[in-house]
Amino acid sequence: MGEKQMRILIAEDDLTSRTALAGILKRAGYDVISTVNGAEAWNELQKPDAPKLAILDWMMPEMDGAEVVRLVRAQPSERPAYLIMLTGMDKKTDIVSGLSIGANDYLSKPFDSGELRARIEVGRRMLEMQDALMESHETVLYQASHDSLTGMWNRRAILERLNEEISRMNRSGDSLTIGICDIDHFKLVNDSYGHQTGDEVLCELVRILHECLRKYDVAGRIGGEEFLLITPMNDSSDVTAVYERLCATVAENSFRTRSGGLSITVSIGVVKGRPGNVADEMLAMADTALYRAKAEGRNRLAYSILPPAGTTAVIHS
Repeated sequence: MGEKQMRILIAEDDLTSRTALAGILKRAGYDVISTVNGAEAWNELQKPDAPKLAILDWMMPEMDGAEVVRLVRAQPSERPAYLIMLTGMDKKTDIVSGLSIGANDYLSKPFDSGELRARIEVGRRMLEMQDALMESHETVLYQASHDSLTGMWNRRAILERLNEEISRMNRSGDSLTIGICDIDHFKLVNDSYGHQTGDEVLCELVRILHECLRKYDVAGRIGGEEFLLITPMNDSSDVTAVYERLCATVAENSFRTRSGGLSITVSIGVVKGRPGNVADEMLAMADTALYRAKAEGRNRLAYSILPPAGTTAVIHS
């Protein structure tokens, strides 16, 4: 957050004080939004692009500064605003009261321009630290849930999503289809061309997955060359259409790698679950179907339909 781009909200009903505040901040390079009462300030602070630093006069018409602070702090936010109370009350009990309701700092009237700039600078640094911590936290979360090579969800994250979709299926009564997609003869690619070429093949497959899957389908990498695909369906949907399109598209494409264009195929084990099924049995049946697709010559899919719990599944080529 650069100083020149930082926006600051002023909420002050006194014209002289408001004009002085705005003038000092503008000369310091800040973008200033001025409001004349607490209701206007609260309206500005609810906007998606609201300023992240606000100077709020304690005593204002319609809504005082303390009430604005309470309302702001009542809203959940990962990047809370930095709030400075402007007050003519100089008793320590008043200052403590303002800080206890959620203000970050205070400034006494009449204010000194040097002190104002110093306190604004403290707020700016605090907001920058807050943003840096949030970015670091988001990076850690991303790394914890995504595969470092392909950028897809990793095994833990995609299995969590599978359990969420199964819970949704059990609530709605709809069905759910999953597929385990495996690159045929991938070991031969690594042995013949090296692991860097193998990595490029994996990334090219991910590109094709994104092209073939629908916007509400999800996929993740669950092993070396294995990907789990989750494709919500209703009972009238064609169970195999998405997977047949994926299988054909992979076979038709030349995979661009440092070793040149390579022809790759995949085998896919597909299972259609029904309410009452659980993740482990769906994954086991998808694995069984995948092994059958491999045994029948690869570059194809095999699928099974899991009936309600307690009955026998049917496997199809």
